[in-house]
This record gives sequence, structure tokens and C-alpha cells, in this order.
Amino acid sequence: MASSAGGEVAASVTGGGPEFLAAVPPALAVLAVALLLPLLSRRVGHALGALVTGGTVAWVALVPHGHHLETTFLGFDAVLFNVDDLSVLMGIIFAFIGATAVVYSYATDADNTQTAFALGYVGTSLGAVFAGDWLTFVFFVELMAIASTLLVWHYRGDAVRSGFRYAIWHGMGGSLVLAGIVWHYAEVGSFLFTASEGIVPGIPAALYAIGFGVNVGFIGLHVWLPDTYPAPHIAASVFMCVYTTKTGVYALGRAFPDGHLWLAYMGGGMAVFGAFMALMQNDMRRLLSYHIQSQVGYMVAGVGIGTALSYAGAFAHVYNHILYKSLLFMCAGAIIYRTDTSDLKKLGGLWREMPLTAIIFTVAALSISGFPGFNGFVSKGMVVAAAHYEHMNTLWYILLAGGVGTFASFIKFGYYAFLHGNAQQPVPGRELNAFQKASMGTVAVLCVVYGLYPDALFVLLPGTGASEAHPFTLSHIGEGIALGLIALVVFVVAKKPLEKVGGKVPDVDAVYNPLAFFGTRGLVVGVTELYAAVDRAAVSLALAAMWTARNPTLALQRGVPQLSTGGPDGDGEAGLELRANIGQSAFLVVATLALALVVLFVTS
Repeated sequence: MASSAGGEVAASVTGGGPEFLAAVPPALAVLAVALLLPLLSRRVGHALGALVTGGTVAWVALVPHGHHLETTFLGFDAVLFNVDDLSVLMGIIFAFIGATAVVYSYATDADNTQTAFALGYVGTSLGAVFAGDWLTFVFFVELMAIASTLLVWHYRGDAVRSGFRYAIWHGMGGSLVLAGIVWHYAEVGSFLFTASEGIVPGIPAALYAIGFGVNVGFIGLHVWLPDTYPAPHIAASVFMCVYTTKTGVYALGRAFPDGHLWLAYMGGGMAVFGAFMALMQNDMRRLLSYHIQSQVGYMVAGVGIGTALSYAGAFAHVYNHILYKSLLFMCAGAIIYRTDTSDLKKLGGLWREMPLTAIIFTVAALSISGFPGFNGFVSKGMVVAAAHYEHMNTLWYILLAGGVGTFASFIKFGYYAFLHGNAQQPVPGRELNAFQKASMGTVAVLCVVYGLYPDALFVLLPGTGASEAHPFTLSHIGEGIALGLIALVVFVVAKKPLEKVGGKVPDVDAVYNPLAFFGTRGLVVGVTELYAAVDRAAVSLALAAMWTARNPTLALQRGVPQLSTGGPDGDGEAGLELRANIGQSAFLVVATLALALVVLFVTS
């Protein structure tokens, strides 16, 4: 298609079927509601938000695959709405959980402005996963970072500082991604996904992978996760746990369709590291945040292994993780909403006060742990099996170890929140209101449905890998049960040492944060002091030059003492009569500087 000149945009819709569904990207509808929401009443605004995001699920599901909206802007070809298996999978789950989280927001007293920022986050995420070129994709990813930062900041208080650190991390990551994409364009000559198979290998791929390593939580680049997600409103955490990290996995899947060994082992490391750090935590949302890193590790490993089964498993786990992780944050939010604490050590015995929450939590915990009959068992098992089939035995053992850590972490969560002792916190009013029951119950049912009937998910997965999945073999079921039993033993043995730790195990941000603070402070102070020293020297030199111009006799007497011997009578007066007014002094200084410049110019 010919490029348009200047800023003109030329658009066309291609593909068969009902073209009107592909004429406008669904992201625009969600973003329009986000802009409108602050002008509406709380009830009407949240109802409209849930209706539009829920309707987007049907919109995405009905658009025939192959549709895409092509444009040209400033001479670059772009695709604003690209419909394929991967984008449809991401679009369906993004829109569905967006609708559910809006209902939960209303149930937990979130105001319209917060939900507007949240819908801006949802809309930009949809824009990213439906982009058909790298430039449009990174544009929406950066808008995601802005919307999510505003969502955190809106809660004010300690969330403001966490939001600043979040913004800095994602600003650095986005810069690396953009550098990689620009380098990719220089190599390929096009931003379109169809112009090459993934990202150009070498430096572009490295920049891109490290940049999105921030989003997915590579070890060492993950500290924003436990720092940010416990900070905002409880409903904001439900949105936050879904979009950034999963869009990062989508980004890696697009860029590395054939996998990469380095990604596979980084994913394995994330699975173990995140589970280990989660086990050390007492704050519910901080524990869940570390488990985002751990579970995303399975997805990254699936992309990195690079087989059809592992790729399908990675994105099946994206889908399932969004369900059970949002449900876990809803459960934690419900506890915080009723008890006003997030500290597991200040809870206990809540199964008597909040029995329905305890049941829903159990569903979510068994799902994330990969227990047979729940959705995490299916998708996590696909990735683990892919590593085994490829004879990547070290990675296989690492992923199994991550599974033990996950089980142990949620045994700890459930024990201290619901089983241990008597309730230490009052639970006033109803356990869950009607809208909390609706949002949490719907997601819990899906966790079970996809666990018992995985074919409902398999039909949505990209590629042919789902046909290689056999989740209900005896060996796989035995593996899931064995991991749970081992984890129970681990928790019993580690319970007392964990109590002594008290949730205060430092992470690498214990080094990063003071280093960044004092390093930046030292740099600013150093530059400021250097500027001040130069300024003082320049001012002193100027003052000395002006004094000399005004008092040439005294200057000569001080500089050349022999001239101060006086006249024949020895009266001490200079033999030279040098006096100058202000105009003459200025002329003398300017003439001297002009002469110096001429000399420099001639000799250069």
C-alpha cells in the first residue's frame, strides 16, 4: 500500500466476514468510556464500564481471524487492529477480567476517577495486543505504563512513592524496547509484524528482551512488582496483577516465535525465585506479587522452550493465571476490606467469619498450585511436560521445584488467614456483598471449568500445540498430588523458621533503592557544586577585571612594585598618570576580549 504524505492517514480493512466489526479497534470503545466515566454517577459509570468491557469479549470473539485495519502515518505502514489466534486469546481474557474487575471496583467503593484510570489501562492493553506492527505496539505499551502509574498514584499516600519507582522502572524498560524496535526497523525496513519472523536476532533482540524483562519480572528487574502491587486501592491491585506482566509475555511470544534457550532458563529461575520469596512474606498482597513473578516464569519458560506444546502451554497459562491471580487478589482485597489489615500474622480463624471467602480462596489456591481438577494444573503441566519432552531435565526439575514452592506458599497463606487460631480482627457487616460474590464467584467457577474441561480453552490457543496436551494421564495427576504432599511437608518443617523471619527478607531493592537515591543525590550535589565553583571563579575573575580597569594605577603598583617608587622627590606618586572612567574601562575590557578571540580564531 502506498504511503501517505506528511501526517495524512490512509486506512483500509481487509479480510472476509462482517467487516464492520473490524472497522474500529475495540480498544477505542474502552478508552472512550474511560474518558466519559468521571462525568457520570458512580452507579451509571461502573455499569457502563462493565457493559462495554463485557461486550468487548463478544466483539473480539466474533471478529473473523485475518481481519486487520491498515493505516499509514508519517510514511510508515501500520496496522491498528490485527486479528489472529494470539491476539484473540489475549483480547478475550483481557476484556473479560476487565469487566469483572469493574464490578469488583464498584463493590469495594472505588470512585469513578480510579475506575477511569483502570479502564484506560485496560483499553491501552487491548490496543497493544491487537496491534499489527511494532511501532503501534510500543506506543500502546507506553500508554499502558502511564495509565497504570496514574492508577497507583490515585490512591495517594505511600502509593505515590511506589508509583514513582514503578514509572522509573517502566520508563527504562520502554526506552530499551524502543531502541530494539528502531534497530529492528533499520535492519528490516518495516515495522510490520509480517515483515520478519519475530525480532531481528542480536542486539535488537537483546534490547527488546531486557526491556520487556522489566514487564515480566526477570530476576533483578522484578522489584517493582512487590513494591507496587500492595500499594494502591484493593480494586486497583486486581487490575494491576493482570495486564502489564501478561502483555510482556505476549511481547516475548511475538518476538521469539521459535523460542530461545536463555528465556527458557530465565523463566525457570523466575519460577523458583518468586516462589521462594513469596514463602517469606507476611503481607498478603506482597506474597501474591512475588507469585506473579513465579507464575510468569512458567510462561516465559514456555516461550523460551520454543515447541508447539510449550508455546500453547505458555499462553494457556497466561489465560489461566489471569483468572486465578485476579481471584486471589479479590480474596485478599475482601479480607482487607473487612478487617483493614493485610498482615497474615494479624489474621487467623477467618473461616468462621468469612467461610465463602475461604472456599473461593481454596479454589484459587489450588488453581495456582496446579492441583488436579483446577485450571493451573492443565496449563502449568503443558509447560513442564514440554521441558521433559525436549530432554531439558535441569529446567524440568527447576519448574517442579517452583511448583513445590507455590504449594507451600498458599498453604501458608490459607493457614494463617483462615485456619490458625481464632479471628484476631473483627469482620463487621456482611462477609461479601452481592457484587463481590458475583465477580469472585464467576471467576472461581471458570477456574474449575477449565480445570475439568480444558478443551474449552484449547480451542482458543494459538498454533497446534494443544493437540499434544494430555493433562489427565496418571503420571501427570500423580505428579500434581505428589508436589502438594511434598509442599505440605516443607511447610510443616519450615513453619517455625518462617515465623522467626517475620516477612522481612530483603530483596535486591534493598541495594537498588539506596544506591539510586544516594547515587542520584551525589550526582546532583556534585554537578551543583561544580557549577557553583565555576560560577564563583567566573564572578571573581570578572570583578578583578573590572577593578583593574577602574584602578589601573593601583593594579600596576600591585603587579609591578617598581612603578610605585614615585617621582624625583620620592613623594610616592606614580610616574605614570593612569585614570579611566567607566566607559573607557568597558572599552578596554571589550577590546582585550575581542583581541583574544581574533588570536584564537587565527591560530585554530
